[in-house]
Formats: sequence, structure tokens, C-alpha cells
Amino acid sequence: MNAPATITRDLRADFPGMVTPDGTPWHYLDTAATAQKPRAVIDAMARALGEDYATVHRGVYTRSAEMTLAYEAARRTVARFIGGHEDELVFTRGATEAINLVAQTWGRANLKAGDRILLSQAEHHSNIVPWQMVAEEVGAVIDVCPLTPDHQIDLDAAEAMLTERHKLVALGHVSNVTGALLDASRAAALAHSVGAKLLLDGCQSAPHMQVDVTSLACDFYVFSAHKLYGPTGIGALWARKELLAAMPPYQGGGAMIDRVTFAKTTYASGPQRFEAGTPAITEAVAFAAAADYVSAIGPGRIHEHEQSLVSRLRRELGAMNDVRLFGPEGSAGIVSFALDGIHPHDLGTILDESNVAIRAGHHCAQPLMDYLGVPATARASFGLYSSEADVDALLAGIARTRKIFGKG
Repeated sequence: MNAPATITRDLRADFPGMVTPDGTPWHYLDTAATAQKPRAVIDAMARALGEDYATVHRGVYTRSAEMTLAYEAARRTVARFIGGHEDELVFTRGATEAINLVAQTWGRANLKAGDRILLSQAEHHSNIVPWQMVAEEVGAVIDVCPLTPDHQIDLDAAEAMLTERHKLVALGHVSNVTGALLDASRAAALAHSVGAKLLLDGCQSAPHMQVDVTSLACDFYVFSAHKLYGPTGIGALWARKELLAAMPPYQGGGAMIDRVTFAKTTYASGPQRFEAGTPAITEAVAFAAAADYVSAIGPGRIHEHEQSLVSRLRRELGAMNDVRLFGPEGSAGIVSFALDGIHPHDLGTILDESNVAIRAGHHCAQPLMDYLGVPATARASFGLYSSEADVDALLAGIARTRKIFGKG
């Protein structure tokens, strides 16, 4: 039996959420929205909430000191997971807050009237709206890079668009709609050639493939724990050390200070400057447990396994003359499609009756939906626990839906 089949057989039992209340299999195909949690993550968070719990960075008693060590060890683990160092990684509430942090700190400090920001047509709202807000505030201009015919970010077009007035390029590493994988190294080279910084939205890449921020040559990288089989409410910003050191604080409060007087406040150095208040202690511990879980399996094996499922589903759907597929053949863990005459919401509702869960809607990417000329798509997204049985169930559900709509 090949490695991908072994991954599926061995790991599905680690996820207590992969069955319905009556114990039947749940065909969960919405991992791009949020991933199910393995028992190792659940147990790590339970321990941190229970027998190990104490505050961090404040108490002089033993358990507080031990929890502080665990929290900072979690930072080190999560940073190492993407090839970074602990003094380059800020814990945030998620990737959305991480992008907002960059926009409101680095952006406000470095962007001025007439400067330009390059985004793409494929971006998630979280990588559009923060830049619109800061651009409006400082008078910067946003440019939008088009897509290729198979819905990948057109880096040839980006090269032609970039000028020395561009200060930032912010792109999704993997599209949450199409699964298209960006040539991040080329994007970095293009950005740097005009003196711009590159931010990568890694929400859909970190859970599905090996990520090394050094090799990618980006300047900022953001991702969320809950898409990496970890808890909600926490994510991370990785930034080059020299950039992080020059960025002003984002929020004020406890823990991010050096010394406070009514005359003047000085701030902590490194990531702590951006972590005001009591942090998400238990979530950080669970975030690290998720990173360890994925690392132990091997991102390369996960990617291979998911790609085999993507290839099969695209092949099966592509053989149907009433299905429109979006994105490239080699999409990373995601297949978006539309059935002629059947709204994705109707498809999703009928599939749910057969214990098949997909995402149906605009996927927080309304500009991309406008570009594609559809109000919504159906999206099946895979995880390390996904199996051929999930593909079978989805295809059977599509066949049933077509019959219900008189298209069988």
C-alpha cells in the first residue's frame, strides 16, 4: 500500500470530529475553512487549561514560570515549523489580525501619499480590506494583478505593473478558492527588484506543504492555527527581524512595555512589543502541538496524499459536461467547481443529507467571484485525514443532486 493510503488509514482515527453523533463517518471536505483537531491537540489544550494552567510573564511562582517556558517554547516550535526563529514570530488572534498588524504598523510607518500596493484578483478579503484602510488613510494607491487563464496569479503581468512607487506586494501563497500555488520565490524577486516588501498569506500553504520562509524570500508571512489542525483564536505573523524591530507598537497595555511613566513609555523589544495584555496561553500551547503533529507526519507526505485526491476529483468532475472547474490542474488541496443550473448552496444542502460537508459561497473572495463571473462556487477541500471514500461520497452526492434537479 502506498504512503498516501497509509496516512489516511492511520490518522483518521486521531480525529474525534470525523464521525457523526450516531457514529457514522462524516465526509468532511471543508478543511480550507477550518481543520478538524487531532486528539494530541485537544489533549495538549486540556492540560494547559487544567493541571498546567497559570499566567505567563508575570508570576514568580513555579507554575507560572513553567507556563512561561511552555508559552515561549510554543513560539519557538511554531517559528521553526515555517523555517523561522522565535524572535521573528508574533502570536496574533489569527492571520487576519496579523495582516492588520502589518498594515497598521509597518504600513502606517512606511507608506505615504502616491505610494502603491500590489494585490491580486484572487485575494481573500483579509488581504484586501486592511490595505484599503491604510491606503485611504495615507493616500496610497492599490493595483490589482490579473490572473492567468487557469486562475493563477499572473506574475508576468505583475512584473509589467511593478514600479519603484510600489512599496508592498501582498499575495496569497495558495488561493483559498482555486488552490492555485504562487511561485513565491519569483514574486519575492519581482517585489525586491523595485524595493518593495512581500507579504505572503500562508493560511492555505502552511497546512498543506513544506514552508521555509528563508527559501521563499518573503518579508512577512501570516497563517492561522485553526487551519493547521490547531485551535481557533490564534495565528502568527513572521517578519524579518530587522523589519519587526523597526515597526511601532500596534496596541498598548501590559506585557508589551519596558517601562511606563506618565511622562513617557518605552516598549519591549522583539515580538513581545506586539502582544499587549494576557496572551492566548492555552491556544499557543495547542498551536505548537498542531505544528508538531503535522511535522511528525511530514508536510511532503501530506501534500502528496492530498494531491492524489485533488487529481482524482478534478478528473471525475472534468468528465461531466455540466461542471465548470476553477483553478489549475495542480491545485493544492482544493477543488472549486460549479454545476450548471444548480446553485452551490443547494448542492451543499443536499450533500449534507448524506453526511458530506463542503463549502458553498463566495469564500470571502467576492472580487474573485466577480472575475470568474459566478456568484459562488462549491468547494471541496482536503486534509491529511481525507480519503478516497470522501471523494466517492461527494461524487455520489453530486449524482443524487443532479437527479433531484432533473439532470440525471
